[in-house]
Amino acid sequence: MKIRNIDLGDWPVVLAPMEDVTDPAFRMLCKEFGASMVYSEFVSADALIRSVNRSLQKIVVADAERPVAVQIYGRDVASMVEAAQIIERESHPDVIDINFGCPVKKVAGKGAGAGMLRNIPLMLEITKAVVEAVKTPVTVKTRLGWDHESKIIVELAEQLQDCGIEALTIHGRTRSQMYTGEADWSYIGAVKANPRMHIPIIGNGDIDSAEKAKEAFDCYGVDAVMVGRASFGRPWIFKEIRDYLDKGAVSDEMTLAWKMDVLRRQVRESVECSLARTDNPRKATELGGIMHVRRHLANSPIFKGVPDFRKTRIQILRAETMDELFELLDQAETILGL
Repeated sequence: MKIRNIDLGDWPVVLAPMEDVTDPAFRMLCKEFGASMVYSEFVSADALIRSVNRSLQKIVVADAERPVAVQIYGRDVASMVEAAQIIERESHPDVIDINFGCPVKKVAGKGAGAGMLRNIPLMLEITKAVVEAVKTPVTVKTRLGWDHESKIIVELAEQLQDCGIEALTIHGRTRSQMYTGEADWSYIGAVKANPRMHIPIIGNGDIDSAEKAKEAFDCYGVDAVMVGRASFGRPWIFKEIRDYLDKGAVSDEMTLAWKMDVLRRQVRESVECSLARTDNPRKATELGGIMHVRRHLANSPIFKGVPDFRKTRIQILRAETMDELFELLDQAETILGL
């Protein structure tokens, strides 16, 4: 699969853009384990234009994580165009992705993200203007529609393609579903099967195992799959999927002890990333890295075997130092018999 001249290989598996999740340290780890492309946390166009430190930090990318996409969201043409130009000039990403899919109220309720699914003319105007304003390939991520009564993605996909985007990611839920229920991949398959579509289609929603990733390719014909929430506390999911797709079996090297070591490494690298911040030295602290990584640990599937893990989970979410987190991981490891 290619996005313009960016070759992602066969059966690409990409890391979804997720707020407070896909920071540089996590992206690098997922890339190492086999992610074909990684996405930044989404960036507010308005905040970027105002040079808000947090937004400027979000668009920093490293050569080692390429190919990498920076994602933006907003609700008017001028700010989206200016933000895209800032990103192109300052970050030089491989792809600029437009978020028309975020369902949370503070974004969609203000008309941005999935809120654009209620104003298709403006969505298309923004898309076309951004495509024309930058030289970097522009892609879009969106949902099936606003609600059950307006699953418009098959028609919308053609319209977005006509605006000049070079790939389209579809989350198989409506905005009203948020993240509940099951993703409906039949609509994603219908977009891919449309003979008028010629850009790559990336399927997203409920890809939480190697088997589901393969099913997405085999049954719906997508060009790539995107992994989101299933990567929480599980960056090795990309290796699991990659091994299964390429070799037909998941490597037996990924033992429980190996995974625990990966989580400890994730903690260290998240803290190192925080301490290396230069945009705002006052926020270059150990706690900054801890706050970014602890939700990963608290949601890691490897702790499903720990009895009464709820108490430990709360302690993880309240931890403020590496020592505290490592002690809690040691405790969990002992309970798991390692």
